[in-house]
Formats: sequence, structure tokens, C-alpha cells
Amino acid sequence: MAPDLTHATIAPDTPPKEAPPRRKFRLRFRKAGDLRLVSHHDLMHVFERMFRRADLLLCVTQGFNPHPKMVFAQALALGIAGLNEILEIEVAQPLDAAEIHTRLARQCPPGIEILSVREIDVKASGRVRRAIYRLPLPNRIDDLAQRCATFLAQTECWIVRSRPNPRRVNLRPFVHELQLDGDCLTMALWVTSTGAARADEVVTALGLQDVLDSGAVIERIELEVADELPPGTEDAPLIQGAMQETGTNDRTAPAENLRPTPIISNPLSFDS
Repeated sequence: MAPDLTHATIAPDTPPKEAPPRRKFRLRFRKAGDLRLVSHHDLMHVFERMFRRADLLLCVTQGFNPHPKMVFAQALALGIAGLNEILEIEVAQPLDAAEIHTRLARQCPPGIEILSVREIDVKASGRVRRAIYRLPLPNRIDDLAQRCATFLAQTECWIVRSRPNPRRVNLRPFVHELQLDGDCLTMALWVTSTGAARADEVVTALGLQDVLDSGAVIERIELEVADELPPGTEDAPLIQGAMQETGTNDRTAPAENLRPTPIISNPLSFDS
């Protein structure tokens, strides 16, 4: 028998739950002093704490392990000061850039300073093109200009990295500019999808390891983001073949002999 729908009650349409406002902001901040010795992972926790204390509600990712939508343009190596770093956040509140700047500035621990906050498109992403580093030189090095010119004139400068996997890296393609600015060395390094050079590796390749050992601190003074550059600006080059897996942790082994060494000749032929 068909059900009697004469007196059926139809529930009114339930309006869909409104999505929270979603706005994206790009923060420029300074990380210096003793805080340069804080790891990137710990720096993320520092900012999460700042957001909570500033009463900022960040959008979160979906899934079983949601986390705040905050992305650093490029992680900063331990011990290097960052004078103009970039952090992008998505906020689920109708706040403007000035209000976010004011709230965060009140919560900064010693060593962090919020330089600027500006709103960007929610689909925008801070793709770094170059990283600019500076090394203060406590003493004059007479032949440093010649060292820089020699480095830029060559096509290869191979080093060996042991982490995360053993590999040989050709630093030269990643180095765009080396300049002497008064008592400082400025290094402009390409940041590409195939990798990048580390500032301390370039400093060592120039024979300046003793400067670092004496206590000099490398500073990252600028991150060039693609969408902030004028139209027609040269893009980062496509660098291939500059990183080669070695399969060994032996930094002194010749390149042709960099092979993994088996513990036993055959995993099935050992004495029980």
C-alpha cells in the first residue's frame, strides 16, 4: 500500500552553513639575534603561538591531521639571520592587513620583528626566484675580488653533501652574482625547482671558512618573489645535472669510486 502523504510535513529548506571568510596575507618579518639559532620547525611553533596570542583565527587544512595554513617561502638554515623573510597565512576573519600587523607586532618575542603585511590573492604563492645573502668581513681580504672572479669564470665547483642523502653538487650554476660591498660580501643565489646552493657552501668554496669560524654571521637580506618582480624580469634558469647521487658518506672518496659498500657479499650466505 502506498503511504498516505496527505498530512505529511515537509521540513523547510535549511540554509547552507556559510563558509568563513578566507583572506590571504603575505608577511615580511625579521629573524635575528639569538633567535637565528632556532630551527625552522621551532620557528613554526613560535608563529603559531603568536597567532593564538594575537587572537588570529587561521584557516586549517582538511583531513585527519589539520594544521594552520601558513607557508614560509623558503626555510632558513640554522644560524643564519633572516632580515626580510616571507610567511604567507590564510585568515578566517574579516581583518585587514593593518590590523593583523598591529596584533602580531604586540606578540613578537625578542629576535622577531614584523616588517610588513599585505593582502594577496588566495591563489597566489610566494615562489622564490633568488635569495640574497650577505657576509660581513671583519678583516680586509685583498684578493677576495679575484677569488670571486675566478669562481664566476669557471663552469664547475663540485662539493659533496652528506644529508639528507649523499650527493655531489655543482655549486656554480646556482650562483648568480658575487659582489663586494664595502666590508661585506653579497651573494645572489638562484632558487630553482632542481635545488639551490647554500650560502655557507659558497663561502667555503671561496676559501672564507675561517671567517665563519671566527664568529661572522651570514645574513639573508632578501628573498625575491616572482610575483613581486617587474614584468619581463629574467626567470631562474633551468639547472640540470648539478646534483648527482653518490651512495656513500665518504667525503674523500673519488667521484668514480663512490659506490655503496655491502656489509656482506651476499645477504643469504652468512654463518648462522
